[in-house]
Amino acid sequence: MAIAARYAQRRHGIGRVLIADWDVHHGNGTQDIFYADGSVFFFSTHQHPWYPGTGRPDETGEGAGPGATLNCPFPAGAGRAEILGAFQDRLLPAARDFRPDLVLISAGFDSRQGDPLGRFTLFDSDFADLTALMLEIADTYAGGRLVSVLEGGYSLDGLASATLAHVCALRMGV
Repeated sequence: MAIAARYAQRRHGIGRVLIADWDVHHGNGTQDIFYADGSVFFFSTHQHPWYPGTGRPDETGEGAGPGATLNCPFPAGAGRAEILGAFQDRLLPAARDFRPDLVLISAGFDSRQGDPLGRFTLFDSDFADLTALMLEIADTYAGGRLVSVLEGGYSLDGLASATLAHVCALRMGV
């Protein structure tokens, strides 16, 4: 995601990039790369405490990037109410303030119910709703520019069905 964000900025003149990560793990690498860069807003919902142990709510950025990192850690068992709620209640207002020119999704599906590694309880319909929310942000602020990158998922059946729900929602937004 970091390479995609920086490439879009340098090659295509994109100013502000929003990266949203709903993977069960915190996107510590993405956060670290942009922690002091106010041109990239990083939003993460993730299971905590858990590997890699980062992503506390007080990790919000530094230098040129204070407030450009927004972490929403949740305990094992969190599901639609917590995660979709964070996207609605925390990310939507942040996106309104940040006004991204490009939206990127770190689309990890190890946050799906039944994943053998993650312990979140999202269902395929939840991923469709998360995708619709991201499309809304992209349509409102970024001229519809949205890129999704497949990340984690350790149940092959769950990964396939969640990905299908995500791609169908993306298609509906076209």
